[in-house]
Amino acid sequence: MTSATIDSARMRQVMGHFCTGVTVITAVHDGDPVGMACQSFTSLSLEPAYISFAPALTSTTWPRIRAAGRFVVNVLAEDQQDVCRAMGRSGGEKFADVDWEPAGNGAPRLAGSLAWIEANVEHVVPGGDHEIVIGRVGALELPRDAAPLLFYKGAYAGLAG
Repeated sequence: MTSATIDSARMRQVMGHFCTGVTVITAVHDGDPVGMACQSFTSLSLEPAYISFAPALTSTTWPRIRAAGRFVVNVLAEDQQDVCRAMGRSGGEKFADVDWEPAGNGAPRLAGSLAWIEANVEHVVPGGDHEIVIGRVGALELPRDAAPLLFYKGAYAGLAG
């Protein structure tokens, strides 16, 4: 198979047809809560318990989460689009209108989330214009049973009946 140059707009269009869940990765850095919206989250391993996500190299939040060394993955519910928007913007006070409490590892657990996964940064490897983060899971919780927030073809989506 020969290597071809792939147009990034076409890549985004095609990959947009893969539905993803929406998460917010949170931590506390220098005493302040930090967070970022993330669609590139996945379960990686059961033994040991690892999860993974891939922040962009251009992220200004990821370096603070990495420096904290521990984080929470907040799996968002369908009614949390406003939380995703708040955490997806650059700069500003992302937590101004977001209710949260500290998890066991100190990172923010966002109110209304479907699941909370506490983890420590175990490995970070290069991945093109992103880094691939492998986190060791320390605790898991299912605080709410509701429909998930999904992202499909560049827009929020929900589960159909």
